[in-house]
Amino acid sequence: MAALGPKLWALLLLCSVSIYGSHAPLLALCKVDGGIPFSSSAVVVLIELTKLLLSLLLLLTRDRPPLGVTLSWQHAAPFALSALLYAANNNLVVHMQLFMDPSTFQILSNLKIVSTALLYSLLLRQRLHVHQWLALCLLMAAGLSYSCGGLWDPQGSGSPPAMRLHITLLGLLLISVYCLISGLSAVYTEAVLKTQPLPLNLQNLFLYFFGVLVNLIGHFWSGADRGFLEGFSPWVLVIVLSQALNGLIMSVVMKHSSNITRLFVISCSILVNALLSVALFNLQLTLLFFIAVSCIGLAVHLYYGVT
Repeated sequence: MAALGPKLWALLLLCSVSIYGSHAPLLALCKVDGGIPFSSSAVVVLIELTKLLLSLLLLLTRDRPPLGVTLSWQHAAPFALSALLYAANNNLVVHMQLFMDPSTFQILSNLKIVSTALLYSLLLRQRLHVHQWLALCLLMAAGLSYSCGGLWDPQGSGSPPAMRLHITLLGLLLISVYCLISGLSAVYTEAVLKTQPLPLNLQNLFLYFFGVLVNLIGHFWSGADRGFLEGFSPWVLVIVLSQALNGLIMSVVMKHSSNITRLFVISCSILVNALLSVALFNLQLTLLFFIAVSCIGLAVHLYYGVT
């Protein structure tokens, strides 16, 4: 893939920020009587399958000239580990809910920023300066601030609810493993994408083939009590298509930029999430939201504006 121009980069990043930020509101729109009416594992399989088909389409239309390399199983095999790591992470999210409340998970999951940055620096040998580490700490502070009460429902009570956290010792261990695997899967995938002399669309084909295979096995292994497409609605289709598109964008980011850029994209999605929550669900912004926005703005300046 040719080098991307600044305008195309900006468009891709803006699109990814919008998709990340709209994911939770879209899930809320899918709820029926307060619950999710479909199998989440089936949705993950469909997202992976959609990414696989889009990658195949792009490979056939954009990379038709000879690749110039001899393909073998050694090119595809590294992506099997990526798929396993991502699948393990998705399953951990489900099991952790048994040992902590959702608010605790939302807050502690921000530790992924530190774990990803540490592994990025150690495994890829990318030296980060002090001001860059400070920027990443500000990103984590923004996530913590927003998670602790950036939004509240004025119809639920007269004042923002007090934050009450609950986590067991096993839950603390699981969240630590979750953050470690999250960072490892992202950094490992970035390393594979950058070291192989293959077109990105072909690499995506390998990655999402294993993604479909692993998640399909996981879906049937878990013995889902719903039919594969039971409870689907147009909003679910929007989620599948948007998440598939975002997966392809993130592979471009990791191939041509880095996981640090991905962390900034995820943090900036707080803005979209908040605006949609206010518009769709009549939630209100609190002081913690504006603190989070200030932290993100300062983090962007420190990381990309300070030399």
